[in-house]
Amino acid sequence: MAHFNFENDMSSLLKLDTPLTRGPMMRWQRKLHESSTNTSLNMSANNTSVGYNLRSPVKSNNMSVNKTPGGSKTPRKQGNSKTPSKGNKTPNKTPGNSGDRFIPSRRSSLYDVAHYKLVQQENEQNVDPEASSPSKQMYQRIMSNNLNGDSMNNKILSYKSKAPQPPEGCSNNMKVLYTSQTKTPQSTVKKSTRHIPQVPERILDAPDILDDYYLNLLDWSVNNHLAVALGNCVYLWNAGCGDITQLMSMDNNEDYVSSLSWIREGNFLAVGTSNNDVQIWDVANTKKLRTMGGHAGRVGSLSWNAHILSSGSRSGNIHNHDVRVAQHHISTMSSHTQEVCGLRWSPDGRYLASGGNDNILNIWTMGQNQPQHVFTDHLAAVKALAWCPWQPSLLASGGGTADRHIRFWNCNTGTNIQNVDTQSQVCSILWSKEHRELVSSHGFANNQLIIWKYPSLQKVTELTGHTSRVLHLAMSPDGSMVLSAAADETLRLWKCFSKDNHSKKTTKSSSDKKPSSLLSMRRL
Repeated sequence: MAHFNFENDMSSLLKLDTPLTRGPMMRWQRKLHESSTNTSLNMSANNTSVGYNLRSPVKSNNMSVNKTPGGSKTPRKQGNSKTPSKGNKTPNKTPGNSGDRFIPSRRSSLYDVAHYKLVQQENEQNVDPEASSPSKQMYQRIMSNNLNGDSMNNKILSYKSKAPQPPEGCSNNMKVLYTSQTKTPQSTVKKSTRHIPQVPERILDAPDILDDYYLNLLDWSVNNHLAVALGNCVYLWNAGCGDITQLMSMDNNEDYVSSLSWIREGNFLAVGTSNNDVQIWDVANTKKLRTMGGHAGRVGSLSWNAHILSSGSRSGNIHNHDVRVAQHHISTMSSHTQEVCGLRWSPDGRYLASGGNDNILNIWTMGQNQPQHVFTDHLAAVKALAWCPWQPSLLASGGGTADRHIRFWNCNTGTNIQNVDTQSQVCSILWSKEHRELVSSHGFANNQLIIWKYPSLQKVTELTGHTSRVLHLAMSPDGSMVLSAAADETLRLWKCFSKDNHSKKTTKSSSDKKPSSLLSMRRL
């Protein structure tokens, strides 16, 4: 009979539409009981006390009992107010009475869910998952489908590689609200740094190249022609086909070529000489167009800005030439007290940077005779100058042996952004066109090339091989190759900024090959 009583009790609990015969009293019943109890106590304490009681709506004529916190009862004069006290709406929250108890709704499905979870927990504790019978597994699967339906598959966050497609004929395209895609095995692997060969692609002989820190004897045109000055001659190397031609030579063997610079279009070459003049050569016709004088010392640096050619000399002056007119000299910039060894126009043609042997870096604008900014942070000659290709106002400058720093300048504001100590003489700097990097060439003691990350200025790699200081750098038109010229009379071609991230390593060192002679046509 006991199990029948249990079933009756469970049935009575689950039927919420019938009054409860067991359990705590309802709130209105409890309040009615408390009101009747308080009324009986008040009537017994004072038969003359009528009035409004906080627990009973029984009227009194004059007096009511007021309960103090100490428990004493004192008579209180009652007025003629007809408004009952609002205390009737406040439940009695005494320590002995904690208020109404929350009774959750009970459904028959909750018991099924509890049973299913118990069975699932038992199965998880089994050592052998195959130990359960097929009928039991079928029961669990049917129970899971009945209880959960499609809710196990339809989640707000679906950790899949691709969002599930809705079934055919389904108009609800918002079934999956959010999808978190997991990373593929390829994306989880850290991207490897591109391969930079540690040996040069090619080595060229460059006999009689001058070991002079203040000269600029190398430049690469947009037409893939490399110009190099060897002693008193200028040679052109066609990097596409490998042909070498002699462009010009000085009449006097004691004179020498001190600087070279290609115009942006690549069809004219400016040549600075030790006899204080500047020559303009037509490369296609191998013809000298004109000679422009006016300097009081050798021309060690050149830079083009459209049709304006700027030249810096040992006297410290900078001349601006308009090569289109007969009266070519249009202005002079005088600020350096010693030789101008570095000269570069910004890509947008707004600023001209000049570095001198007086350890001063000046920033000029066209039409002004005084520099806009004067930087004196370097402690040695400033020859290495390079403008950032993606930020025209950003300039990188390198100092000589006593300084050894590469400094970065914001020429709009005239401020020094950051510096890096290279631990060796900085001879030349080039920015990469494809990567946020720059390459610098150095002298004693390692005579190496260093590729730097920008703006972190972390070393990507060091390229060694030269046995003397690397005086000059030039970049190919596509920005992938860098050619270095050193005082060891060799030119080395490095693949520094290749676009192919999966380039194969060279199996045979290029140094084993016999160097190609750059002077096959030198002696005619």
